[in-house]
Amino acid sequence: MSAPVVLITGAARRIGAEITRTFHHEGFDIALHYNHSAQEANALAQSLNTIRRDSAATFQANLTSVSAVKSMATEVLQWRGKLNVLVNNASSFYPTPLDSASEEQWDALIGSNLKGPYFLCQSVAKKLCESQGSIINIADIYAKSPLEGYSIYCIAKAGNVMLTKSLAKELAPEVRVNGIAPGVILWPNTDNQMSDAIKHHVIENVPLGRTGSPADIAQLALFLATQDGYTTGQVIAVDGGSSLS
Repeated sequence: MSAPVVLITGAARRIGAEITRTFHHEGFDIALHYNHSAQEANALAQSLNTIRRDSAATFQANLTSVSAVKSMATEVLQWRGKLNVLVNNASSFYPTPLDSASEEQWDALIGSNLKGPYFLCQSVAKKLCESQGSIINIADIYAKSPLEGYSIYCIAKAGNVMLTKSLAKELAPEVRVNGIAPGVILWPNTDNQMSDAIKHHVIENVPLGRTGSPADIAQLALFLATQDGYTTGQVIAVDGGSSLS
């Protein structure tokens, strides 16, 4: 039988790259989505194809554009003719203080974290139903407990959580839809002002006293997609206990 197929958005870097490698190791063929990270995406696909010939391909799309999302989905489905898992991992993250937030920032953050995932789910739902597949949305603990100064991001991720719950009902019983809410996994690469003192303060508020790793997210995503057949509509926090307070 041919390998199962997973489409991973934001697959080229950071957590997305770890999810990509984890699913590939388990025998999946990988459709790697990227927006701007062409070099990293192509390098990762090449390394995977070295391990297993013709097992990975890259697909570009700006997730804030519905037409781009639908075009990419069509290309992915033509690539293998099927889809077993969709991982909505791609995300934008940066501060938007209320007194200076712009419509452009609203569109970008809502687009990458909510609008894009919604219309991508719409575009591949039929194929996922055919394969009795799974959708995994990467949310955030800040969808429940907002981060000051990041209101638009938190609003978008809160919508992402409801996307998970809504589609879990709408696509049942054929497709299971779940979410993962990471806590402190990787420090933001957009915030050059995060000092060691700030990082120490953040870690002090994590009951386990440390950051997590991308592997923590990737292994849970793999479990939800391949091992757990009776969970749907759930958003699981992977945060070292941060959401307890």
